Amino acid sequence: MSMRILVTGACGYKGNVLVPKLLDAGHSVIAFDIMWFGNDLASHPNLRVVKGDIRQTESIPLEGVDAIIHLASIANDPAGDLDPKLTWEIGALATMQLADKAVRLGVDRFIYASSGSVYGLKDEEHVTEDCCLVPLSEYNKTKMVAERALLSYTDDMRIQIVRPATVCGLSPRMRLDVSVNILTMQALTRGEITVFGGDQTRPNIHIDEITDLYLYLLGRPDIVGIYNAGFENLSIRQIAEMVCTKVEAKIKIMPSNDPRSYRVNSDKLLAAGFKPKKTVKHAIDEICAAFKTGQLRDQERFHTVKWMKKLEVMRTEV
Repeated sequence: MSMRILVTGACGYKGNVLVPKLLDAGHSVIAFDIMWFGNDLASHPNLRVVKGDIRQTESIPLEGVDAIIHLASIANDPAGDLDPKLTWEIGALATMQLADKAVRLGVDRFIYASSGSVYGLKDEEHVTEDCCLVPLSEYNKTKMVAERALLSYTDDMRIQIVRPATVCGLSPRMRLDVSVNILTMQALTRGEITVFGGDQTRPNIHIDEITDLYLYLLGRPDIVGIYNAGFENLSIRQIAEMVCTKVEAKIKIMPSNDPRSYRVNSDKLLAAGFKPKKTVKHAIDEICAAFKTGQLRDQERFHTVKWMKKLEVMRTEV
């Protein structure tokens, strides 16, 4: 069934992959984004691109919208720490205001991109959705608060919350500040991979899998609540070693002050019928192929913290 869908953060890393898939599936899409990192979305008769600030709730077009896929956030721990006030305004307050407006306008579905990092440091072999949340960073904390706010609307909307693992793979708005992508790019451009620590375990998910999951949830209104989405728990060193099977490079181990280490279990999502197809190896292969053909180059805007500092968005007022 064709739907009218609002995607926030639509010009970001995941949004650039998700929006074309939604359009190909026959949906009408409103792509809402502040465009700090540009706009790489191709024009389409069923696509309306709106430049706007998620903090200005009144500017978000929700009339006639059937579903919201809420991706907008300050997207990682270091970027979130640049300006905690901005991170809370966008990650928590704006999410609550968007949900309130959605309920008042009769939006039926709200899909929220949370984060697997809300669990914090965990020793459990299998971190499931009912494990306690101990978020460490401003980014993690805003995700937890936003989740709880959204769950308060379960009597008014279908709330589908996804806690994604670290996403990897190609996107027109590439990110080279996530583990698989940056380690692969280091090998390709420098012939050496710098690994800080290396023993930290992180869950991973291919960008095609996480975007396919959002489409899957659109077709399954019966699936509500919270779902982990991460299918490969790998240490940073393991990822570097996988890259070195594809690219000739040395691995340089450096001390790390980043203690984050966690594994997620996604059995609940698998039991709901979602079947992943792509892996970290696919992401590495695709990045290597894109680099060798010239499709992918290391651009400054692909590094979130560096680009935000350059734009001085932390001091932006609304």
